[in-house]
Amino acid sequence: MSRTSHMVSGALGGLLAVLLGALLITLDVIDTGGDESRPATVQQAPITRPVAQDRSNGDDDSGEDAMTVGEIYDRTGPGVAFITAERDQPSASPFGFPEERGGTATGSGFVLDDDGFLLTNAHVVDGATDVQVRFGENDEVDAEVVGTDLSTDLAVIKVDPNETDLRPIAFGDSKAVRVGDPAIAIGNPFGFDRTVTTGIVSAQQRQIQAPNGFSIDNVIQTDASINPGNSGGPLLDASGRVIGINSQIATGGGGAGSVGIGFAVPIDTAKTVIPQLKEDGKVERAYLGVTTSPVTKQVADDLNLPADEGALIQQVVPGGPADKAGLKAGETPLAEDVVAGGDIIVKIDGRDVKEPEDVAAAIEDNKPGDEVEVEYFRDEDRETATVRLGERPQELEAAPESEGGLPPSPEDLFPQP
Repeated sequence: MSRTSHMVSGALGGLLAVLLGALLITLDVIDTGGDESRPATVQQAPITRPVAQDRSNGDDDSGEDAMTVGEIYDRTGPGVAFITAERDQPSASPFGFPEERGGTATGSGFVLDDDGFLLTNAHVVDGATDVQVRFGENDEVDAEVVGTDLSTDLAVIKVDPNETDLRPIAFGDSKAVRVGDPAIAIGNPFGFDRTVTTGIVSAQQRQIQAPNGFSIDNVIQTDASINPGNSGGPLLDASGRVIGINSQIATGGGGAGSVGIGFAVPIDTAKTVIPQLKEDGKVERAYLGVTTSPVTKQVADDLNLPADEGALIQQVVPGGPADKAGLKAGETPLAEDVVAGGDIIVKIDGRDVKEPEDVAAAIEDNKPGDEVEVEYFRDEDRETATVRLGERPQELEAAPESEGGLPPSPEDLFPQP
C-alpha cells in the first residue's frame, strides 16, 4: 500500500474516533468533568440473584431479575404495617422480658391480600383488646384479630380495605433458600417505621421455642439486623418476596438488642397456617404427648442402646396419647439434661425417625383422633404401639421442652414485642 493510502486511512480513522467521542459525550456516556454543577451519578447494583427459586434442575423459574435494596424497599415497603396492640394488663413476653410501654405491644406486619388480611406474630396481638394498624404516614386504622397460632407464633389480623391503601407482598419459597443468600428485613424497630436492613441467610433449619412452649422447626437464621418492633415483619429475598416472618433474636444472655442472630418463621409454615386462621381462627394439631432427645452414635455407645439414631423419649405427658398407648420415658438423669432408660422411637406411621424433629414431622399431616403406628425399641426389643393422636393443648404445661426435641434455652431468646 502506498504512503498516500496510509495517510488517507489514518485521517479517516482519526475522524471516525472524533465523531464517536463527540456522540458519546453528547449522550452522557463519557463524563468530561467540565460541568462541576452536575453531580456524578452512581447507580446501585442489584444485590445478587433471586433467593427463593427452584434450583434443583439448575434453572431459574422465578421470572424476575434481582433488584437493588432500594427497589425492593420501594416495591414492598408500602405493604409493611406498624402495629400497636393494647392489653388490659401489662404483660410479659413469652420469655420473661417485659413488653414496652406497659400494656402496649408494638410490632410489624404485612399485607396478604386486597381483602384487608395481614400477617404478624402471635405474640404481638395475642390477648389484645384493641389493635391499630398504620402504613407509613397514613392515619391509623382499627384492626380485628382474626386468629392466632401460638405454636408457630403467627397471627392473622384484618382491616377494612376501604379505609386504607393495601399493597400485598408476594410470597417466596423458603424451601429453596440457601445459606449465604441475601436477606432483607423491613419493619419498625423501636418504633422507627419502615426501617430496612440487609444481610444474608446465616443458617437453616434452626429450632426456636414458640410462646406456648412448643418448638418451631425449619426456622431461618439471618444476620440482617432486627430488633424489638421488627416482630411480624417480612424477611425478603433478592426479588422482594417473603421467605420468612421475623420473630425472635438471640441476645447472648444479656441485653435486648440485635447481636446479628435473628430468627424468622419460614413462609412455607405460614402458607399452611394462614388458611386455617382465616377460616377457623385457630389451628388444630395432632399431638403425641412426648418430649425427646437425639440418639447419636456417641449416645448409643455411652448408653449401650440398640439403635444409633432415633428419638429417645425424655418425658411422656401423663394421660396423653403416648401414655395411653404404653410408651415409656426414662428415669435415669444423665449429663446435658438427658434422661436414660426411655423408649427409642424409630418409626411413626411408616416414616423413619432419625432425629427428634422427625417425630413432629411424621404427624404434622394427621388430625386429632387419627391412629398411627409407632415403632420403638424398649431395651433390646423392637415393638409397635398403636397411638390415637390427641389435640395439641394451647400451652405445654408438662415441661419446658417441646414435642419432637429440646429447644434453645429461653434466656437466650428475645421475641420482638
